Amino acid sequence: MKKIEIVKANEVEIEPFILSDFIQHKAAHSMMKKVTKKELKHLADNIGLVYDDAQIVFTKKLLSAYLLGK
Repeated sequence: MKKIEIVKANEVEIEPFILSDFIQHKAAHSMMKKVTKKELKHLADNIGLVYDDAQIVFTKKLLSAYLLGK
């Protein structure tokens, strides 16, 4: 059996329901930074990938669109 506590109406505290208090904000927006071609080239060199400028431009556009959520 569950224990029940009976209270009077004037003992109950009532607060307004604010929906934003229960919504978790995405941290990605605060941590988002612009992707540069220089960073992509450096990353590709570090992991040993062969690339050309067209691939770097495409990758930059793709990552930027992904990070912005478009």
